Amino acid sequence: MDSDRGPRPESPVLDRIVVATRESALALWQARHVVDRLRALYPWMELVIHGMTTQGDRILETPLALIGGKGLFVKELEVALARGEADIAVHSMKDVPMTLPEGFEIAAITEREDPRDAFVSNAYASLAELPAGAVVGTSSLRRQSQIKARFPHLEVRTLRGNVHTRLRKLDEGQYDAVILAAAGLKRLGLAARITALLTPEQSLPAAGQGALGIECRAGRPELAQLLAPLNHAETAACVRAERAMSRALAGSCHVPLGSYAQLADGRLKLRGFVASPDGSSLVEAEETGDPAAPEALGLAVAASLRARGAGQILAALDA
Repeated sequence: MDSDRGPRPESPVLDRIVVATRESALALWQARHVVDRLRALYPWMELVIHGMTTQGDRILETPLALIGGKGLFVKELEVALARGEADIAVHSMKDVPMTLPEGFEIAAITEREDPRDAFVSNAYASLAELPAGAVVGTSSLRRQSQIKARFPHLEVRTLRGNVHTRLRKLDEGQYDAVILAAAGLKRLGLAARITALLTPEQSLPAAGQGALGIECRAGRPELAQLLAPLNHAETAACVRAERAMSRALAGSCHVPLGSYAQLADGRLKLRGFVASPDGSSLVEAEETGDPAAPEALGLAVAASLRARGAGQILAALDA
């Protein structure tokens, strides 16, 4: 029965969409957010959430860079899409590999939440206030390299698990501070836990941080048509530039790099960095370009980084 979902068109493009998602609290929030947006657009449609536990969720004691990277959060959702068990998958764009498998596409990128990193501590107001030897928790080589470059007197330790698990470990005293994505804390109603927001100058975000991507199998124009209104053009241009830079530098969980784009006065500004894991080498670059050609801007920043020494850092990582 469709009466409780309002009137439907005489010939609906689709009347049911199954949404694949990880089962963490944050991933479920993200999936429900997309479902709510779709329900507002198509009140007659049946929308079903298909929760899954991925390998990235199951292996919590090993750094992601050593077990396959953030793609472990995405791969099993793509299997569900390929098998027809789901129509779309909702991801944090920062978790999506820079090159999608053949036959898949990101059909929409939603408006970005706060892209910054958040400093969370029960005893200190900022990274600068932490004493020598203080322990900072993060799961990200990107964050680790920037902290070590700017605060070499601090000890950085791996921190895995969902947002609530990471906060619990902080509260238990295992860490003096932890660095988390501000977007996740805000989406889960945990903004009060944020001690300080790190500016991009202090900690450049990951490509796509704060934005949600909706993935589907390629060649489904009827589905792409329904998802199109969820695409936020400004966010999509920024994320495409960021991902192009990262892709050009073979960006993965094995490479400490960040990329962050902003639109201002009709121009797209993209900042990027590449670093060694220990922070001893870090190069930065910034370029502006046409928001209608975000990938070209990403390639330009990647070229600038290589010209400034990123190539040597990357070669050392591959050695």
